[in-house]
Amino acid sequence: MQLETTPETGADAAARLRRDLFGFDEYRGAQEDVIAATLAGRDSVVLMPTGGGKSLCYQIPALVRDGVGLVISPLIALMHDQVRALQELGISAAFLNSSMTAAEQREVIEQLRSGQLKLLYIAPERLVQPATQALLRELSVSVIAIDEAHCVSQWGHDFRRDYLALNELAALFPGIPRMALTATATPLMRDDIAVRLELNSPELFVSGFDRPNIRYAVETKTDPRRQLLAFLGNHRDEAGIVYCLARKKTESTAEWLRGQGFDALPYHAGLSAETRSKHQHRFVHDDAVIIVATIAFGMGIDKPDVRFVAHLDLPKSIEAYYQETGRAGRDGEPADAWMIYGLQDVVRLRQMLDSSDADKQFKRHEVQKLDALLGWCEVTECRRLPLLRYFGDEKLAACGNCDNCSAPPATWNGTEAARKLLSAVYRTGQIFGAAHIVDVLIGRSTDKIQANNHDQLNVFGIGSDIDAQAWRSVIRQLVVLDYLKADPARFGGLALTDKCRPLLRGETTVQLREERKQPALRKKPARKSGTVSDSDRALWHALRECRKELAKERDVPPYVIFHDATLMQMMEYRPMNRDALLGLNGVGPSKLDRYGEAFLEVIRNAEPIA
Repeated sequence: MQLETTPETGADAAARLRRDLFGFDEYRGAQEDVIAATLAGRDSVVLMPTGGGKSLCYQIPALVRDGVGLVISPLIALMHDQVRALQELGISAAFLNSSMTAAEQREVIEQLRSGQLKLLYIAPERLVQPATQALLRELSVSVIAIDEAHCVSQWGHDFRRDYLALNELAALFPGIPRMALTATATPLMRDDIAVRLELNSPELFVSGFDRPNIRYAVETKTDPRRQLLAFLGNHRDEAGIVYCLARKKTESTAEWLRGQGFDALPYHAGLSAETRSKHQHRFVHDDAVIIVATIAFGMGIDKPDVRFVAHLDLPKSIEAYYQETGRAGRDGEPADAWMIYGLQDVVRLRQMLDSSDADKQFKRHEVQKLDALLGWCEVTECRRLPLLRYFGDEKLAACGNCDNCSAPPATWNGTEAARKLLSAVYRTGQIFGAAHIVDVLIGRSTDKIQANNHDQLNVFGIGSDIDAQAWRSVIRQLVVLDYLKADPARFGGLALTDKCRPLLRGETTVQLREERKQPALRKKPARKSGTVSDSDRALWHALRECRKELAKERDVPPYVIFHDATLMQMMEYRPMNRDALLGLNGVGPSKLDRYGEAFLEVIRNAEPIA
């Protein structure tokens, strides 16, 4: 169904679409400001956490402005899911990607040329093809959204060469607002994104990286399967993702989980496209499916009710970890991010990096990112504080929703060790990396030490009472605690921060992690909206069954019909007519017309509350 065009423009039109089409009473975070900037024709860099509502930021301007909006994404799954969801709302949207037949592609091209489409999703490698560019030059383009924009940055965790050519968009579509969107970008990456895409004085919108509904927990790896089974004790009959580093491990773990009574499926790039598609479809459409995967799975999967993400191996960086754990709890309900790690993970990741054909500077930067993640694993403070600080997002109070907050780890007074280390960094000029500083501290007379006369410094050998591995742990923790910074542009050289002064003057102390406790199994948290009472349970299951049947009929994921949060409101308020149902968040006129009577019938037939 094609949307009716009206002369209405600007903020009023955007608000009307938000309310009447998408069913949201108000904007979230920076959505309103991003949309306003785009409607005014300005470029932007948009950072929003996973599940923060990035898609609305470009969908609404594309509907308000004349022409077709281009959404550039490397994720076929995202294209399919978002296009189906938009079509369910009556919006004329389509995608062009390698999953389509030649006939299907010709049909979309004809729709473009005849002006039938308002949104087109397209992959970056197709966009830079001369034939595609020639086609798009025939069209009136309203807005250009570059999703997963961290892929353009050399400092990102998912760099893709296809993104480097997207700077050509500036010349191809002058005056058309471009929007770079991502959930993960450090301050260094933000600048890199703007430069590489040649954005025109872009406005920066940072909505914050905190996902307060996610509980973070980290354990040292002792007996992985026993540990995983204990963790999953709180998550039976729930959907989740288990990440592994190796393909074989995903298959063996999925098989083992099935033997433990879980509905688990493997997913990795070595499986056939048909198998991957089948497993992904089951995960998205069915309840309580666990996907055991490499990092090949998850990006572009818009499933809101993933209740946990578990890592059986260490990811490559904090960015990768944040991106992967962000796939949990997109509906805002409680979710778990649980990880176990060991020395063997570090060795394997280092070996993979050493064997790659990347240049030395990139390898150094990747090692620093891995060290930062290791340091985060070893912190003694609230885990959320340094995680957010890594992305330049300051949070002042402990979260109370991580393992360190609920069971603080044992610590040791690392004040003297920290002062020795900081002194060594300062005395050597604040330009050397961690390995050299450790050599100075333990008194190892290497060629580099001698060439720089660092064996003549008064800090040479002052840390010989601590071994090299322990010193590396101290460095990682001091980086995470913001006493040290590692500059990738200066070959990983360590430098002191302003926070060091009170510590070096003896005005403050620092506690470092001594050992890692295995957190006790916690009770399953209540849903944010409250638990389903006995009197509501029958209605809750009936609403979910109704949604499941409608989704099956239309071959869409259940959340495309309504999110759990909307069903919770139906259960709580029990609307008996169309007007009352329309007053619920997530119910717009389009969905009311399509699904309203089915859900109203379920509610009317429910047992009345005593």
